Amino acid sequence: MKELAGRLTALDPDAGAAVQVISYFDRLADTRAGLEALVRGAAVLAGCPARLVDAGRRVRVRVEPDGTRRDAEGPPDADWPCAALEPGGVPALWLERTGSEPSVVDAVILERAAGAIRLVLDRTRGRAPSSPADDPALVEALLDVTTPEPARLHAARGLGIDTADPAVRVRALAPSDGRPRVLPAGAELPAGRLGVGPAVAVLDLPGSLAAARTALRFTAEGTAQDPGPRVVHADELGGIALLADLVAPGAEPPPDVRAVEAAAAAVPGMLATLHAVAATASQRAAAAEINVHHSTLQDRLTQAEHLLGWPLRTPQGRLRLQLALTMRHLARP
Repeated sequence: MKELAGRLTALDPDAGAAVQVISYFDRLADTRAGLEALVRGAAVLAGCPARLVDAGRRVRVRVEPDGTRRDAEGPPDADWPCAALEPGGVPALWLERTGSEPSVVDAVILERAAGAIRLVLDRTRGRAPSSPADDPALVEALLDVTTPEPARLHAARGLGIDTADPAVRVRALAPSDGRPRVLPAGAELPAGRLGVGPAVAVLDLPGSLAAARTALRFTAEGTAQDPGPRVVHADELGGIALLADLVAPGAEPPPDVRAVEAAAAAVPGMLATLHAVAATASQRAAAAEINVHHSTLQDRLTQAEHLLGWPLRTPQGRLRLQLALTMRHLARP
């Protein structure tokens, strides 16, 4: 397909672009992408906001061309290029583009995206038989607070969750490198960096996902360059979770975080030393954590205190270090 697109582009740029669009949405369909992913694909490919509105199934998704979801309440503009989800149906998918005639590529984006969206809606909103237990579209429907309750329960049953037992508890997971997941409360967690939401009733899963995404911000790669826990449970954060509201991702890091970064850049292995001091119960435990003699750790602490500008061998100084390392994770883009 890539070779064909290249040949067509040499002859007709629109034709080549159209083939690439078809290939893109075919890949999304093969991975059983959810509604938001499909609308995002339309927005990114078209270079303008894309909007999906299905009033009958209470679906409303709008994505900016940079991939950010930003729903809007106003009605679509009659001049925007659009497509229906069903043959002869009313428009449900729009590209928010005005001032020019729709291009061939826009028409292909709308046609392919609408077809893929129709399949997802049929699968997740009560029209089609249940899907495999890890179906991303079912997970998305279950985790979306705007999905009607009957449709969310239908999605839960499709995922093998017993909705008839009110005692059943499930939790949402927010991986660092993939789609959200839903697991029974006692199930084994997958590998990788992970934010784990609290165990809740089925219909409370959107809140569990929000908490899991907050917990993910507190995780680290677990390497010398990014030491820290790879898995964080939201219900173990307590009041520390409030820091997530104070430190915006990608914003200018607080001064203590900048001090930690400068110390890490100045001395190889400094981050591992600081994390060991912050995460263990005693200096001897910290020395054992990084496999150095206790006297060596004392020398490193003296060096770290000089670089950071505050003591590390007092309760207040150690708390300050813990907060700085935590805010370092939260400040990441």
